Amino acid sequence: MQLVVLVALLAVLAAAGVLALQSMGGKPTAQSSFIGGDFSLTNQDGKPVTQATFLGKPTAYFFGYTNCPDACPTTLTDMTDRLKALGPDGDKFNVVFVSVDPARDTPQLLKTYLESFDPRITAATGTPEQVADIIKKFRVYAKKVGEGDGYTFDHSTAVYMMNAKGELVTLIDYQAPREEALEKMRRALTS
Repeated sequence: MQLVVLVALLAVLAAAGVLALQSMGGKPTAQSSFIGGDFSLTNQDGKPVTQATFLGKPTAYFFGYTNCPDACPTTLTDMTDRLKALGPDGDKFNVVFVSVDPARDTPQLLKTYLESFDPRITAATGTPEQVADIIKKFRVYAKKVGEGDGYTFDHSTAVYMMNAKGELVTLIDYQAPREEALEKMRRALTS
């Protein structure tokens, strides 16, 4: 019961931060500084990546796992479409798929998984402690459901749109209308 109350409280706090972002036209605010931060992970090529790796360009972070039946492949397909729709501006973004399932999602598996999506998308994983650290810093909800090989995850499905300085600009909702998502990405270019 306490966990449910804690998750609800975090959702309210996150929503308050998003409302503040929206009311400020997507510009970073004091509330948005509570989301994100430095991390240490490994990309699909086995190379270390940190927040500094992605600074200098707006970055879209999405949290999920390769065995996800719907939200993850849908969001990665949507991000592939959005990068193409942006034309040359698509090259001005980093898109990072962070696995919440480090036990199964090895760099090699992530590399194979990404072959179905835009080659500009990076995947990242790490030790359970490293993954728990980035999940905490981004205020992501991720909970393992089930036991054995058939477990799944309940997890947040929003895309975290950060500016080139690593500050949260806005969230892109799961299956947001294309033009709305593109507008939010364009906003990150100027924030």
